[in-house]
Amino acid sequence: MKKFIPLIIFVSLIVFLYSSIDLNNKKLPSPLVDKPFPNIEVEDFYLGEKYFIQDKLKNELSFVNVWASWCPVCRIEHDVFNYIAQTNSVQMIGINYKDEKKDAIKFLDELGDPFNHIIFDKNGKLGLELGVYATPETFIVDKEGIIIFKHIGEITLPLWDNVIYPLIKQQNNKY
Repeated sequence: MKKFIPLIIFVSLIVFLYSSIDLNNKKLPSPLVDKPFPNIEVEDFYLGEKYFIQDKLKNELSFVNVWASWCPVCRIEHDVFNYIAQTNSVQMIGINYKDEKKDAIKFLDELGDPFNHIIFDKNGKLGLELGVYATPETFIVDKEGIIIFKHIGEITLPLWDNVIYPLIKQQNNKY
């Protein structure tokens, strides 16, 4: 019987590893969903003025995206953001994360600026409060400043059409 113990351990390990292959890291639960968006002092990207983030979120349904010019996926999803901005269905807030301002400005000049407000998070302070570990990450924040949705990774048009936009419509119908 002792001969089979290593075999049983090996088979158990294989089963565990195989079953975890199907895990989707984009669906990791966020401890911030259903909690208030962190209200810390932030810096306006263009003006350099300081303000508390909740001042921009108050009474507005908001699409908040953490992005950087060095992020290749951010570049890919940017066309979708330009489309979303044209719908005027939600306030768009960008958080420029751990980036150089000149590079971020070049990125926006090249691809367009879909955001109503951009926060310059050069040192990642707001990103740390949000638990950001990769760019892009996107949050939907309701009119009370509560995070109701989080997505890690690219925002695609099907994701917008089938998941995010229906959530936004539902939230707009609440008020």
